[in-house]
Amino acid sequence: MVTIAWATGLILFVQTVSGFPAPAENKTEAIVVLTGGSLRLQAGLDLLSRGLAEKLFVSGVHRGVDVTELLRISRQTPKALDCCIVLGYAADNTRGNARETAVWMRQEGYRSMRLVTANYHMPRSLFELRRIMPRAEIIPNAVSPAHVKLSTWWISPGTAFLLAREYTKLLLAHLRSSWRSVQNFLVSAI
Repeated sequence: MVTIAWATGLILFVQTVSGFPAPAENKTEAIVVLTGGSLRLQAGLDLLSRGLAEKLFVSGVHRGVDVTELLRISRQTPKALDCCIVLGYAADNTRGNARETAVWMRQEGYRSMRLVTANYHMPRSLFELRRIMPRAEIIPNAVSPAHVKLSTWWISPGTAFLLAREYTKLLLAHLRSSWRSVQNFLVSAI
């Protein structure tokens, strides 16, 4: 029964990942890019250059990388944008990205953001961010990496493994959050 439930959930997860709509073109205060894929930074820089936010925050950047280096790596030279890009170095996983982003958003006084990450990573990223920032407006801006073959995921071993792993991580994030809620309830009941 557990295997059937997990497999059914995986299929629904893939449908969700495949069906992210094109994001609205309305402006937000910030664009947040979670590092981990080449398309993410490119998409974030494009959104910033189109004026869809005041600032671009890149969460989970390796220590020692600065804005100039990041722009060089991404083959961008928008010197006009380097003033508006902020790098976060504290995160090393999705929960860390959410914490780091929440701290930065609070410091800036921002309440709305456009989240840029890979389509398969978006559900867990949204869950973690909405858990920490329940009142923030978050517009998902999913990018679709070419190596993730969603239309034939069940016969593409790399894609199938990636999706299964990401779905399992999403389930674990929900379980962890539920367990904390139960613990908090028990502590307050005592």
